This record gives sequence, C-alpha cells and structure tokens, in this order.
Amino acid sequence: MRYISLFIVLIFIAGCGGGSSGSDIIVDPGQNNSSGQSCSTYQSNNGNGSTFNCTIVHDSVVRQFFVYVGSEYQNNAPILFVLHGYTSRGLWIMNYSGFQPIADEAGLIVVYPQGTLLPSTGQTHWNVGGWTTGSTTDDVGFLNKVIDFIGNDYSIDTKRIYSTGMSNGGYMSYKLACDLSSRIAAVVSVTGSMTDQTFDGCNPSHPTSVAQIHGLQDNVVSYSGNGFSKPIEEVMEYWVNHNNCSSQPDTAEISGSNGGGIHDVYSDCDGQTNVELFLMTNMGHSWPNFNNHDLQGSTTVWNFLSKYDIDGLIE
Repeated sequence: MRYISLFIVLIFIAGCGGGSSGSDIIVDPGQNNSSGQSCSTYQSNNGNGSTFNCTIVHDSVVRQFFVYVGSEYQNNAPILFVLHGYTSRGLWIMNYSGFQPIADEAGLIVVYPQGTLLPSTGQTHWNVGGWTTGSTTDDVGFLNKVIDFIGNDYSIDTKRIYSTGMSNGGYMSYKLACDLSSRIAAVVSVTGSMTDQTFDGCNPSHPTSVAQIHGLQDNVVSYSGNGFSKPIEEVMEYWVNHNNCSSQPDTAEISGSNGGGIHDVYSDCDGQTNVELFLMTNMGHSWPNFNNHDLQGSTTVWNFLSKYDIDGLIE
C-alpha cells in the first residue's frame, strides 16, 4: 500500500499544471442535468481564433470541454483532442500547451476536455485502468460524443481526428487509439504510457501512427515502467508490431543546451504509418519546451500528427 500511495502522490504533484482559476471548470461527476448541452463564448487572450466553454450530457453526467477554433478555420477542418493530466484541468492545459498559434495557421479545431473525479482519490482523471481501476466513467464514449457534437456545428474532416495528452492524458490518447480506432487517425503521448488494461485489451482496426515524447528523468511515469505502467520500450514494440514496421529504428540525435536526446523512427509500416519516440535526456514529468528541454511540445506533436489521416500517410 505504501508503494501505491507514493505513486498516486507523485502523479498528483506532477499533474497539477497550470495555475488558472478553477471557477469555470465542472469536475463533479454527480451533476445530473438532462438539459446540459450548451456552448458559450469564453474570453481568452491566447490566439486569434474563438474559444468556447461547452457542456454535453453523457451517461446522465454533465461533461465539460473547451473548444478553440483556429482563426483560419475552413470547411473540412481536422480535430485535435488535448487531454490534461491526472489532478489537472482542461483549462490549464489549454493555457500552457501552446496549440493556439498552430490552430490559427492550420485552421485546426482543438478540444480540451475535462476529466471527472476519481472516487477513490477525489482527483480529476481519465479512466485508463491502472491507478484509475475502479472508475466507472465512460471517457471513450464521452469523447466520441464530443466528435459528433462538434461535427453538428462545424465542417470536420472525419479522417483527421487526433489525440495528444500530458501524463494521464497520454494514457488516454493510447486508449482512444485502441478503443476508438474507427475514428482516431493518430496519437501522441507526452509523458504517458499504457496501463496493463489498455495494453491487454488493445485491438485497433487499422495501422495507426503513434509517437511518444518522454524524459529519462521522469520519476512519475518511468521510462522503464512501474506497477501501473508499461515500459515505454514495450509500448513502442506493441505499435511497431501492430503496424508491421521495421524492428530497428532510424535514430537521430536531438541537440541542445539542455542535454538533448534521441529521435527514433520506425518506418516501412503498413499504410505508410510511422512509430516515433522522442526521448529527452534531462526531461522529467513535464510538457516540453525549447528553453528547458530542447523540444517544443506543441510543434512536435502537430508536425507528427498532421502527416497522417486514418488511412495513413497523407499524400
């Protein structure tokens, strides 16, 4: 029990990113409201597009998500889910991840959903198994419903729906690639991994491009794995095997003043998909940026995802 408690505490400490007020955030899973479907304009100083604070009802629970519509939005726009970490908030990762300029340029719709409270700890979470075992929240169904909701108001490219996330949000991105593969084109996990439950139950319906951004100094989601988390090498191996990629990657050095890292690319995959690993030498459990980690998280994520649709490499 001491090990389990320590692990949860570590995730709690690392997951509390941001620093914005929680007054605009709905996290109580006990809020039942059959008429809870709505969107209102949210005032934000980030980006030139439009931000909305939205709610829908799923499983008789009011679920919240923030939507940023890039200023260059046009018909047939891609959707990107950006999922917060354990104990964190959708609003916080919207503020620190830095996707608004990318969304403006690419005409991207970025969705920042809000997790619900895990009964055993009272902290916000995504239901991925592992330390969230015991949760009854249907997050896959919720996010699937969000896609339909946005598609009712905007012209979206249903072949270009992506997910990324920090920590628990990275775990959830992998779960979407496994359990909602009929809609998810590609994913990037940032400091996340796969739990045993996600790993053992994963059954994607198509080759799927995935990337992992991780730090060797991450003491929360260890590169070598722990009681709740698969080693990153096993996660990469799973997707390499699923996509029928070359077993040996092409490796390039990532240079920089903060220790740099390596970039592994597993190519020759089915459907012209790729599996990639960005492994940073001195990065811990945090969202990467050039000043501290020699890698810009949002730019790296979108440069990878934007190359693929649900059928593989975009010609």
